[in-house]
Amino acid sequence: MTDSVVRLHVVVRGRVQGVGFRWFVREQARRLELAGWVKNRSDGGVEVEAEGSGPAVEKLRDQLGRGPEGAVVASVDELPPEHGELPKPFAIAR
Repeated sequence: MTDSVVRLHVVVRGRVQGVGFRWFVREQARRLELAGWVKNRSDGGVEVEAEGSGPAVEKLRDQLGRGPEGAVVASVDELPPEHGELPKPFAIAR
């Protein structure tokens, strides 16, 4: 039995820019074999959309709540999922 595909779309808020957060997310997501992207937002948050197996997506969500050393995550807020195919391997969007 294969896991169903799950999509996660969130904004991570706090001290998450200027601390390597996008690179941290990209490396974690690639390790978990997820498709998707991460980008900085003009409001100071970091937006993430990822897709893959349920357990892998949950693991990434947990890691988003911690972030890399130097980050201070205040919240991980859900957004409605976008439609369309996500890039694989997981990418940093500009």
